[in-house]
Amino acid sequence: MNEKPGKIPWEVTRRGFLKTLGAAGIGVAAASAVESIVGAAPTAATDSETHQWAFVIDLRKCDGCEECTKACQATHALAKDQRWINVYKIKNSTGTEFFMPRLCMQCENPPCLRVCPTGATYAGRDGVVLVDQNLCIGCRTCMAACPYEARYFNWKEPPTPLKPVAQTMPEFPVPQKKGTVGKCILCVHYANQGKLPACVDACSMEALYIGDMTTDVATNGHETVKLSKFLRDNDAVHFREELGTRPRVWYIAGHGQKLDY
Repeated sequence: MNEKPGKIPWEVTRRGFLKTLGAAGIGVAAASAVESIVGAAPTAATDSETHQWAFVIDLRKCDGCEECTKACQATHALAKDQRWINVYKIKNSTGTEFFMPRLCMQCENPPCLRVCPTGATYAGRDGVVLVDQNLCIGCRTCMAACPYEARYFNWKEPPTPLKPVAQTMPEFPVPQKKGTVGKCILCVHYANQGKLPACVDACSMEALYIGDMTTDVATNGHETVKLSKFLRDNDAVHFREELGTRPRVWYIAGHGQKLDY
């Protein structure tokens, strides 16, 4: 069977992403591949046995339905005013309106981590930036340092989760803790179970992709792509890349558009 160039000759199920990644055996040096695409070399993705999570948002597909936001809130038992993924309606220079989901950029050079006085904010081996709410003192310095406004303070007691949680941990901070900061953690608790992030699973427009820089694979649950080629072929860019935070979230805006709001 002849496969199209760049197409991986296997499919991924919505509930078996990690199993597929482990069996892919692509053997691509993801760090150098991504560097050649966007000009900023990821510093991780060096351990072939460790996933290095990334995220891609195809703005051409997003219709602003906010199902991703609702799924995130339900999964993490968040209050209605807590939105770890926001969807903004934006008008570009030509007057055309489009929607832009914004979550934590999972920076490789995260300003929030550098300013945290207690070490509550840290990066896991898989590259996801987490918050240990047992160490967080609620100073909100990290919120001031985040240029993407992707951190949220828990002013009130959080809603009670629909299902009992045996143990709250940074990878699954449910329920949230009053007086601390919370944010998107790319649903790494799902990744550890071989599932897609809640937002990806809920997106009916197939606009959101979870990717692994180690195996150079990304999926929206319906199609599987080679991450580096997908970014290159679709002119993927970082949001506010000039800040030097080296995000692991890429946006596909078409060809040549500049992201800003």
